[in-house]
Amino acid sequence: MDAPLWTETHAPELAELPQDDAREYLQRAVEEPINLLLQGPPGSGKTAAARALAREAHDDPDNDYVEINVADFFGRTKTEITNDPRFEHFLTGRSSMSKRDMINHVLKESASYAPVSGGYTTILLDNAEDVREDFQQALRRIMEQHHRTTQFIVATRQPTKLIPPIRSRCFPVSFRAPTSEETVAILERIVEKEDVDYNADGLEFVAGYANGNLRQAILAAQTTVKDAGELTMSTAYETIGEVGLDDEIESMLDDAEAGAFIDARKTLDDLLVDEGLDGEEILDAILRIGRKRYQGRRLARIHRRAADVEFEMTEGTSDRIHVSHLLAELGREA
Repeated sequence: MDAPLWTETHAPELAELPQDDAREYLQRAVEEPINLLLQGPPGSGKTAAARALAREAHDDPDNDYVEINVADFFGRTKTEITNDPRFEHFLTGRSSMSKRDMINHVLKESASYAPVSGGYTTILLDNAEDVREDFQQALRRIMEQHHRTTQFIVATRQPTKLIPPIRSRCFPVSFRAPTSEETVAILERIVEKEDVDYNADGLEFVAGYANGNLRQAILAAQTTVKDAGELTMSTAYETIGEVGLDDEIESMLDDAEAGAFIDARKTLDDLLVDEGLDGEEILDAILRIGRKRYQGRRLARIHRRAADVEFEMTEGTSDRIHVSHLLAELGREA
């Protein structure tokens, strides 16, 4: 999707968060900054809430708010990390570090910098359930050393994966999945701001498709509008009603990234033979899911590789072989 994502251009303010309890706790944290543990299912708004808190709490959030997604480190190569413009000034000349030491160093440096607008710095550690225990111990020490000048926000789907010393240093804020009615209200606000033609049935279809995942609902609405120019029941169904095989695509990508290439290729064969999809349809589904799953340079590389695969399919005779090449590339990069 070339246009700016609606999840970013229509990022909520604190007052617009649909979860009453979470909204109240975060509004208090603006006046009395404390470490926070944001816990809840995917797409419930944890990251958006942390960003909203930073915008309200800091005069200069661009400099006094630092966001680190665990996937930025543990899901990428060391070269990608050191070349990332967000981290390269921290890691110049430190390419020999382990990934654990890299993220530890970035956190230490971020926490030790004096806030630009005075007060304190806020650091979000997102998707923290994927952090290894040895790094969590290092994070605990950083939290202890910089507790006077740095607010730490830890966002996770699985708080039980965090060690007790981390959990004990954070006030827990639970995010439930938004209801269908809440999702419809948020979508309606966005499409009206975008001056898009829509109807209530279209909004309700998208909300039902997302099943409590607000990020997925917003992206599905944007995809529908991009493809059809409006958001109605029929256009939403035509655009996203065909994504019932997403679970199989997700499973195939999981297997490819884990190096289980035989399993990934078996799923590919099922999609090609049993479901009757062609290589281009599968490639489109991989890219659609990839835009939610990946980011930065990795997403750009997948798009480039997908373009090569699409060209190869027009020249070659086997969609299976060419899509298999893309899956193999995902396994090598994991």
